[in-house]
Amino acid sequence: MLMQMKLTEFLEELGSNSPAPGGGSIAALAGALGGALAAMVCRLTVGNSKYAQVQSEIAGILSQADQLVSELACCVDADTEAFNKVMAAYKLPKATEIEKIARSEAIQQAMVAAARLPLGVAGNCLKVLSLAVRVLAIGNSNAASDASVAGLMAHAGLHGALYNVKINLSSIKDQTTQQDMQAKVAGIIAEDERLHRELLAVASKVIG
Repeated sequence: MLMQMKLTEFLEELGSNSPAPGGGSIAALAGALGGALAAMVCRLTVGNSKYAQVQSEIAGILSQADQLVSELACCVDADTEAFNKVMAAYKLPKATEIEKIARSEAIQQAMVAAARLPLGVAGNCLKVLSLAVRVLAIGNSNAASDASVAGLMAHAGLHGALYNVKINLSSIKDQTTQQDMQAKVAGIIAEDERLHRELLAVASKVIG
């Protein structure tokens, strides 16, 4: 499993001529890294008397960040598995009409799953970004740069995941599924733009 590899091994595998792991796994990893950084800033704030008034909120953010890290880390491997299922579907036999129909259905099912997974990743990255913005505003100011990077990692992971959604959507034939996912993508992008602007504004205020 990818998440069990040493970092050097992961990078070697990523840079190989194998198409997976690829951008989808890295998008999930970026989100997980952002969440972990946000959690770190929370832990540097918890118990600090200087931030006594926000202890309860910080504890809540920490719990959410830890959960998001866990979910996004699982998606690093899950995205590669989803891609492999798409490739396996394309390799199914197509000598007869029955085989062709079965293969086409398998491809469509795998494509939908391969689009839904990064859509979920994007949604979780959006949550990490939201947490990072808040942590940057109320958390330990000595770790403000870390909170800012947390937000930027989530922002990058979000857009990376959405690219993977979009590229798979082009192969999905069901119009209802396509339209539903496109609407969700648009909503995530709109909220990301708002939060990203807020992140930059707060970082400029706190850090300079």
